[in-house]
Order: sequence, then structure tokens, then C-alpha cells
Amino acid sequence: MSDQRFSTLLSSYPIDLDPYESLYKHFHSHPELSFQESETAAKAASHLASLAAGYEIHTSIGGHGLAGVLRNGNGPTVLLRADMDALPVQEDTGLAYASKVTMRDNDDVVKPVMHACGHDFHVTALLAAAERLAKMKEMWKGTLILVFQPNEERAGGAQAMIDDGLYNKVPVPDIVLGQHVMAMKAGNIGCRVGTIMSEADSFKITIFGRGGHGSMPHRTVDPVVMAASVVMKLQTIVSREVDPNQFAVVTVGSLQAGQTENIIADKAVVRVNVRTQNHEVRNRVLASIRRVVKGECEASGAVKEPLIEETTHFPLSVNDATVTRNVLESFKQVFGDRLDSNTAPSTASEDYSLLASSQGKPSCFWFFGGVDPKVWDDTAKKGRLAEDIPVNHSAFFAPVIQPTLATGVDALCLGALTFLKT
Repeated sequence: MSDQRFSTLLSSYPIDLDPYESLYKHFHSHPELSFQESETAAKAASHLASLAAGYEIHTSIGGHGLAGVLRNGNGPTVLLRADMDALPVQEDTGLAYASKVTMRDNDDVVKPVMHACGHDFHVTALLAAAERLAKMKEMWKGTLILVFQPNEERAGGAQAMIDDGLYNKVPVPDIVLGQHVMAMKAGNIGCRVGTIMSEADSFKITIFGRGGHGSMPHRTVDPVVMAASVVMKLQTIVSREVDPNQFAVVTVGSLQAGQTENIIADKAVVRVNVRTQNHEVRNRVLASIRRVVKGECEASGAVKEPLIEETTHFPLSVNDATVTRNVLESFKQVFGDRLDSNTAPSTASEDYSLLASSQGKPSCFWFFGGVDPKVWDDTAKKGRLAEDIPVNHSAFFAPVIQPTLATGVDALCLGALTFLKT
């Protein structure tokens, strides 16, 4: 950029965010599950076209993926990414625009659907940034790519877009940038050099017993008891096998067996999620899970070996040092002391980095807060942030619209302008 300060530059090119607040409410009340984001993608594509700013629009990439390209002379190519999918959660926020949507998932089961992870904010902020960056084309040169990614929650969207020829349709970026709304104080930004988000692995574990009458357990091999033993033993992996100085999480998010109380089922399904930030720790934890599951099943007399299937994998997200330092310098000019330039790595995970690493390019990711500042401050005074502030994936997760949206738009514009040159 020129020597004009970013804060002055942004204030010189304001946009009206009122329509985007309405757009956000639309996305929030019309969530769509992974693999099914057709209406969200269509709405985003329509809005991008309505800007009449010269964006080339590419649809149906890797499912419902959408990309927009704005070419503005010679210069770097910067990709900004937002994810679009929602979660199978029954919303309990009480918002006037709360979701009442239900959808059939990929297993043909009807589920409630909610934007419980803030992807509605990501889409809205990127569309607003698209308008603002187009409005200020005279201030930068290069190529801007906007990617609206499907299926982040199931860890397949970024790779699906790549495999479906994303980079045959849009230029390969020099830099990939992304962001995520979090349960932080609204108006605040968090970023860091190095690891920013965890690697994640999910498994579906099927345990096989022998079913029968609830009054005759001696004639059965009860998979519920086996599964319960597995769940309890898995909790010791982190507490007793992982170095306390290292990070790991093992979560059992689902245990399903049987249909009624007087029938002993013939199998149980346990779904496990693992988070790590070190490859050696990851390998040890995954090996321990397999050992525990097989050992508990053998000890309980399972009729056959358990079936352990990996269902999703998220890569470790690592912010490039040079790119991130440049982004942080830009952020500091605008956000000042609202910027945490060495925020703690998140225990959550993302697949956005594949958009960069698949091409051997650097990336940077940051967090922006969504909790009403007064609510945050009052809760902090009570020492109850962990208890009373809903986190992502909660049925009560409801980011305040402002200043959350304005912050997300500013951050995307600043990130792009850090590298797009005059």
C-alpha cells in the first residue's frame, strides 16, 4: 500500500452495513447442513453479482462452493475465504431471527439446523468486504479472490473445491487469508505467528456384542457395557499417557445403542473426536485409542473385533511467519489495543489452510470476537466467563451483530490491502 495509514484509508471508503445486517439475519435464519449449502451459495452469488463491480463468478465448485475474482491490474493475488455450512443443533438463543429449520442429513435423518459456529457471519462479512474492496479499487492493484467454501464442519470442503478444479477456474493465490468469529469480546481480534488451530481426527467406532432379552443378560454380550467401559478408559489417555506439557483432547461426542430398555442391543456405535497440536502426540493418542478399544472389547468377550473408521481429518493450521507479521502490523494500526498479537492457539480446527498448502503457498488466519462488550465485561467481573459465555457449537451461541460484523469486515479488508499494491 501507499504510505496512507490504514485507519484513514478505511474511513475514506465506508459502506452502509445496514443491508448486511439484514443479510446476516437471513443467513442465520436459513442455515444449511454440510453438503447442502445450495441456497446459501445462490444467495451469496446473487449478491456478488448485484454489486456490478466486475467480479467473475464461478459456482458449484466441489459441491456448492463459490468463487469470485476481481482483477485490478498487475500485482499480488490474495484469496479471502469464508465457510458456509451450519450444524445439526436445535437453536435455543431466543433471537427473533432464530433458526427453525430442519433438514435431512447425509444419513437421511431429519435434524434441526443452526448456524452455531458463526459461518453466517463469515459469509456476510466477506460479501461486505467484497463491496468495500471493489469501491476502493483506485487504491490497490492485483487480483482479489473470494472463496465461499462448503462443508467445513465435515472437513471436506476445501479439498473438494481443490479436487474439482478450483485453481483451473481462478488464479493460484500468492497468499490465503481467513477468519473465524469466536466467543471473545466483540471488537477484539486475535492472531499469532505459528500454530493457530489444532489438528483434528474423528472416528466412528462400532462395537459388536450379542443381543437378547433384557431379563437374560447372561445369554448376551452387552455392547452398552462394553461401550461404557471404552468411554471411561478413553478418558485416561490424556490424563495418564500424554505429557502434561503437551496438548491433547479426546472427546466422546456420541454413544448410540439399542431402541428400548428391555432389549440388549447387538452393537453400539461410539463417535470420538481428537485434537492435537503435535504430530508425535497425535500418533501416540490415535494408537492408544485403538489399543483401548480393542482391549476393552476383548476383555468383554465381544463376538468380533471392533470396527474403527476415520470419518474426518482436519490439518494443523500454522500461520506463516512473514505473512502474519505483515497482517499484524496492519491490524495494529486500526485495532490498537483490541488486537492480541500472540493469542493462544485454538483447540478448534479448520480446513482452510489446504487452499494454500496444496499450492505451496502461505496463509494466515485470525479470530474476531462476537460477545457483546458489556456482557463480556460484566461476566468477567463475576469471574464466570467459562460458565456463562456460550461457545461455538452451543445452542445458545449468538454473536452480537455489532461491532462483530464491522470488525470482521475491517479485518478482511485490512488483510487483503496489506498485500494488494498500488
